[in-house]
Amino acid sequence: MAEMDIIREIAQQVLIVPTISGEKDNYLWDKAQRIVRNVEHICRLGEITSKNLSVDRFCLTGAAYFCDSGFARYSDAEDLSARLVLADISASDLVDFSTQIVADKLSGALAGPKIDKINKIITDSIDRSTNMSEAMILSDAKNLDDIGAVGVFNEFRRYVIHGKGVSNALESWKRKVDYRYWDARLKESFRFDCVRKLAEQRFENVSVFMNQLSTENSAKDIEELILESL
Repeated sequence: MAEMDIIREIAQQVLIVPTISGEKDNYLWDKAQRIVRNVEHICRLGEITSKNLSVDRFCLTGAAYFCDSGFARYSDAEDLSARLVLADISASDLVDFSTQIVADKLSGALAGPKIDKINKIITDSIDRSTNMSEAMILSDAKNLDDIGAVGVFNEFRRYVIHGKGVSNALESWKRKVDYRYWDARLKESFRFDCVRKLAEQRFENVSVFMNQLSTENSAKDIEELILESL
């Protein structure tokens, strides 16, 4: 079996965790595969290829599979409090837990230098000052996953875990818009202009959805229908 197939198989085992009811929770595995796809496509963008960046695609892909594996630390099906912690884990703690899992799970499957590089990519991906090409690509891939329809889905999932509803989600969205949170994310979170532009496009698309969600939640469209009939 090829080394990348081994990494993928181990990542799948780590990231498919039990739900509280004991069924399989594919959320982390699904997210990992999406980030891997993001990474693969970002590597092919003209802005990246034209710079002739030195990119270790193997270690970058390995880092993409395991960059959020630290969430699996809180996958105890019998511990509900752990599930709540999982929703709010900090970026630095996530990196620490993820690199521990990489060192533990890939030991014996990969040579030490490859494991070390995978962990450095994961660690540097949250460092805005890094010039490590693999870390910059992984960072953009992850930040892109936070914006747009997928980002809203992930937000909704966190709200459900905390027992919140549509109104809470809309209040949070409005606060972020009012305080220009998304403007800051779009301006500061991306290292490559082409990925930033794509993120801006995704944000515009999801804004239309959130406006529609607000309309339906407040029944404003029904109210307008009544006014039209008068």
